[in-house]
Amino acid sequence: MLEFCISAWHSGFRSRSIHAILVLGVLLVGVAFLSSSFSPRQPATVALDFGFTGIRFSLLLFGLFLVQDLIGREVERKTVMYALSYPVSRASYLVGRYLGIISLLALSAVALALLLWTTTFAVDLTYDSGNLMGMGSPFWMTVFGLWVDAALVAAFALWIASFSTVSMLPVALGAAFAISGKTLGAVMDYLSRGADNDAELVARFTPIINAVKWILPDLSRLDWRMWPMYELNPGFSVVALSLLMAVSYTLILLSLAVFTFARREFS
Repeated sequence: MLEFCISAWHSGFRSRSIHAILVLGVLLVGVAFLSSSFSPRQPATVALDFGFTGIRFSLLLFGLFLVQDLIGREVERKTVMYALSYPVSRASYLVGRYLGIISLLALSAVALALLLWTTTFAVDLTYDSGNLMGMGSPFWMTVFGLWVDAALVAAFALWIASFSTVSMLPVALGAAFAISGKTLGAVMDYLSRGADNDAELVARFTPIINAVKWILPDLSRLDWRMWPMYELNPGFSVVALSLLMAVSYTLILLSLAVFTFARREFS
């Protein structure tokens, strides 16, 4: 398992598509700095908001393309047979690859977070706003939540890759999964507030959303940016339950991926 994790690191560092995504992440953090100049809101807060969005977008793309490069493409090219020819289980191959992916995601999250942290301080010094009370543990807990989010989406893409015969399918379905999971919380909140007094809309879609929420994780629960931005602590119970949700879904998806991949036939 460790060998597959290490080889995932080597492949990740060599991949040009991964390099392009990391460059995109750096550019998005740069946009966060520029956006603070064009908003009437508190500049450091605006920079953090745009920066967290850029980090989440970059990590999601990074995780999806890593799954596509390290698993989907190997299956498509049949090079996975070389790895499986060794006296190791398919579960070790798949879990080792996943551990390599999430460790690369963690490294990227720390690098982009350090860049955003520095950028936010630069904005604060430029405008002398003096409102950076949440740049300690609240900031890093928010980055951790974004990493957990990306790791969960990568687990879903890994499951898709375990049975897909098209290398880009994990990227496409993984992106749809991430968008759906992110918007689920907003839709639930909108319906719970009465949908602008549209009773027909509430009656029509509430049963559907109530069914979907048992299948699709609410990824918005892993976004705690209000904590460093406005010092609104979500509370230990909210954070703990969100992490429990993410870990549970990740373990289920990994189990499905291992089960499917172990029974897959390669010709």
